[in-house]
Amino acid sequence: MYLNKEEERMYDGFYGDTVRKSMEILVALGDIYDAEKLVNITSAQISGVSYKTIGDAGLEYLEDLASDKNLNRESVAKVPSTLNPAGTDLDNWESLGFPPKFSKKQNEIVDAYGMLGISKTCTCTPYLVGNVPKFRDHVAWSESSAVAYVNSVIGARTNREGGPGALAAAICGKTPMYGYHLEENRKANLLIELETPISGIDYGALGYMVGKEVGSGVPYFVLKNDSTNTELKALGAALASSGAVALYHIENETPEYDSAGKNELIKNNNKILITDSDIKNTCENLTNSSKNEADLVCLGCPHASLEEIKDIANIVKNKEIKNDLWVCTSINVKAASDRMGYTKIIESAGGHIVCDTCMVVAPIEDMGYETIGVNSAKAANYVPSMCGLDVIFDEAKNLIKFKS
Repeated sequence: MYLNKEEERMYDGFYGDTVRKSMEILVALGDIYDAEKLVNITSAQISGVSYKTIGDAGLEYLEDLASDKNLNRESVAKVPSTLNPAGTDLDNWESLGFPPKFSKKQNEIVDAYGMLGISKTCTCTPYLVGNVPKFRDHVAWSESSAVAYVNSVIGARTNREGGPGALAAAICGKTPMYGYHLEENRKANLLIELETPISGIDYGALGYMVGKEVGSGVPYFVLKNDSTNTELKALGAALASSGAVALYHIENETPEYDSAGKNELIKNNNKILITDSDIKNTCENLTNSSKNEADLVCLGCPHASLEEIKDIANIVKNKEIKNDLWVCTSINVKAASDRMGYTKIIESAGGHIVCDTCMVVAPIEDMGYETIGVNSAKAANYVPSMCGLDVIFDEAKNLIKFKS
């Protein structure tokens, strides 16, 4: 892979071991995927944050990078960069009942990232907190739902990076140019037509079905209705979790649909029809619990927007919640929720706005819960395997129960 003179200096250790190690990772990735060169990026989004997933070995790796004596303004993140959700609410872990040892380790991990110049904003929806690339920008993002959103809805360009690769890209401001950075790899390979309009959790069910069908391919959807940003967020998250979809197109909605190759798909009969019964059956099958009520209702996977929090506040206003309720979001969105009064409404009903984390990467299996209620197909897919708990998949208004 070709390196220019500045990249060679980075690779040779001129800027210290942290930059050298990072450039070595990028060159290795480029060699594996036959990239001809590196491309400059405008932002990064980094996974590998929760202590639940990276453990002590990950913490030691980050602290080693942060301990470089040559670490200065020239050797920390070159582009705006944010973190994926952590395993706890970083500030309020004690009052929410997170395990103390776990929570202290978690804060050490985030602090190490901070020493590398990475923003300590932990969210899977960085596009809601200011990390918003422009159309056709090259970026290095790693959280699967964020990758699907930034590729598909915004039209920036990223591969589905691993955590170390995204961190290396943030530190160097570059990533290997292969995969979805190249125009020819952004074409669709399966046409999905819907029989009826859909809304709400139907988008998650649709993504779950199609992700299993298309794998790491690029689906092209023809819908019967327009979609909200919240619904597109849910669709991408489900596509990425049941399959490995990093890019999708929706006719007349996403920015690259008209160059995605729909006519070729029709010509080659690469298409499937999704019926109303397909959606309903998938919604039912995403529930694996025999219980009618969840111990904990956990919303915000991916992290909730201010509009979603407003909707939840309207559901619980002037009522008393029977089950525990977490609304997961970023600290930035919570600040807006505080100012709008939504946080007070939810807390007065007995719920919590939980920052920095979510039900998938938090140690909820150690916090006394058995059945989790979710309106996210991604969470319904991951919670049984990653947490060992049962899930109920439904709309938020049906999951939240109230005291009589």
